[in-house]
Amino acid sequence: MRHTRSLALASALTAALALSGCGADLDSADDGAKGADKKTVVKRCGESVPYKVPRRAVAYEGGSADKLFSLGLTEHVHGYVMPPANPPVSESPWASEYAKVKMLSDDLLNKELVVEAKSDFVVAGWNSGFSDQRGITPKILDRLGIQSFMHTESCFNYPGHPQKVTPFNALYSDLERLGKIFRVEEKADRVVGDLKKRVAAVEAKAPRAKDGKRVPVFLYDSGTDQPFTAGSQVPPNDIIKSAGGRNIFDGLDERWTQVNWEAVTKAEPEVVIIFDYGDQPAKKKIEFLKKSPHTKELPAVKKNNFFVLDYNEGISGPRDIDGLEKFGKYLRELKD
Repeated sequence: MRHTRSLALASALTAALALSGCGADLDSADDGAKGADKKTVVKRCGESVPYKVPRRAVAYEGGSADKLFSLGLTEHVHGYVMPPANPPVSESPWASEYAKVKMLSDDLLNKELVVEAKSDFVVAGWNSGFSDQRGITPKILDRLGIQSFMHTESCFNYPGHPQKVTPFNALYSDLERLGKIFRVEEKADRVVGDLKKRVAAVEAKAPRAKDGKRVPVFLYDSGTDQPFTAGSQVPPNDIIKSAGGRNIFDGLDERWTQVNWEAVTKAEPEVVIIFDYGDQPAKKKIEFLKKSPHTKELPAVKKNNFFVLDYNEGISGPRDIDGLEKFGKYLRELKD
């Protein structure tokens, strides 16, 4: 708190008034601190959990950090954990915010790291960050007095308190819930409103279905003996749908899942989305699909209809909408 005073005009009355004002400001600051310690009940998947405003958040992967940074919460973030498969944070729209916080590890999330960081809040997904096998779950952190938040998109198969929400709605829900936890509801409303407008703009320009059928699209994540792909419960499904296509595995009530090549061949995809990340470069995946007897005769492969989706545009985070805009443009310009 600042005061501008003229020493020549100082008087006992002025000093008293200044002291009184100072006391009022201190009371106000104390009330603000107390307000931050008050708990707000917010859903963590299907479970109602009381939260106080976090001051040392740890984010796992780009999607978690991007959600916090998009809400203007950098000062509440202590650091992030970024496994090597993730693209460089320098490529993020929030690169300047990543530079202001610590990179805590380039490995998987673990309990020891969180405790050592003296974190009071951890953001990650179920089976993507949090894991029974690796001994770091929301329940374990609860017992340690460390708050946690899970991506709603990953709540589909969360034990005890599952929640099933379509991927884009899960993204909006996360931003709104984080807004409540950090007491920045108005900012969250603005961010979500902007994302929804961008989605609506792509949907309005999406190519019309031919004979009532949308362009069939296959997302290829990895795998040679059996392909790993996207079911209906992950962001690429909504990216494909909002852009005007159809995920050939949208009938699978799964997140990321393994299928067989026979099912891919039978679906005759016109477009293949290559999911691009560090240890599985897109170029090598395309080379494999062009040579494999399972895929080299697919319409998409013969026409060279490959679209590369960046890792952080395919996991739950605000960059999903960047991926949608790019894929929407790709489909609109796709030639028969």
